[in-house]
Amino acid sequence: MKHYKLRFELVPEACWYSNLRSVLKPEDWDTIRKDAYARAGWKCCVCGKRNTRLEAHEKWSYDEKRALQKLEDVVALCRACHEVVHISRTQLTGRGAEAMEHFMKVNDCSQSDFHAALAQTNEEYLRRNKIESWTTDISWLKNKL
Repeated sequence: MKHYKLRFELVPEACWYSNLRSVLKPEDWDTIRKDAYARAGWKCCVCGKRNTRLEAHEKWSYDEKRALQKLEDVVALCRACHEVVHISRTQLTGRGAEAMEHFMKVNDCSQSDFHAALAQTNEEYLRRNKIESWTTDISWLKNKL
């Protein structure tokens, strides 16, 4: 499959709700998200949009052999890019068509490419959901707080 600038990230169900906002004090989360915005130059780190409200997105990697969910980074995204990343939730809110258009625009691709990328991501999601217990590694935070 092609490597796209803007990608879907489906979190395995066993890892839902294991996010930084649930384990950090509000002031520490503010420090982390503001650092992400500053590192991105106050623009979306995917599409480059400026002068927009930014959202902090947690980038996780998944080692399926070790059942390890590892925090890799927190990045600044505009709302449109964040909606693409979390496409399943976005579709539930009725904004799936807008997310598809944004994915195609940012990645300069077709609707067929969108559906192929989503199908591949769904296969990955289903495979990861077969793992019942994930260990979460948030050691990335050590140098941030």
